[in-house]
Amino acid sequence: MKTNEQQKVLVAYFSRADENYNVGYIDKGNTQIVAEMIAQQIGGDLFHIEREQPYPAQYDPCIAEAKREMQAGARPAIKGDAAVEDYDIIFLGYPNWWGDVPMAVYTFIEQHDWQGKKVIPFCTHEGSGLGATTRQLASALNGATLLQGLAVQGKTAQHSQDNARRSVEQWLEQLDY
Repeated sequence: MKTNEQQKVLVAYFSRADENYNVGYIDKGNTQIVAEMIAQQIGGDLFHIEREQPYPAQYDPCIAEAKREMQAGARPAIKGDAAVEDYDIIFLGYPNWWGDVPMAVYTFIEQHDWQGKKVIPFCTHEGSGLGATTRQLASALNGATLLQGLAVQGKTAQHSQDNARRSVEQWLEQLDY
């Protein structure tokens, strides 16, 4: 499945800087680091899925708000958009929050027609890997083909970027990119 000039690639991701679990205050979110590694390796366009109303900078208030959103099935407004319909392959990145993707990712998903798209998930986590996120995404991405995902520990993305890059490269090679 080598990418070529006829296949348009989008790397869409949700990522959060500020105070994060296990890495402290950071300038660039864990998932953003991995997204940039993917885009650097295979090309394609990057799109950062961002809430219009950012989460609080501090970790505890952030997770409290994110958990309320999840329990309510909220779909927070997001900044901008990327026309998924114009792409063939979409790498979709997110942190694994309680076995699911952040609600802003669902906002992004529900704005688009995924019919016939190849979606390749990747996440950052602090011990839970992909968890149930691929099952959740399979339900939400109507008509898409979901390929093998990648999970990178957030601490590795922040503090061991050579190891994270090797994981990304090996994964992309397994996917034949």
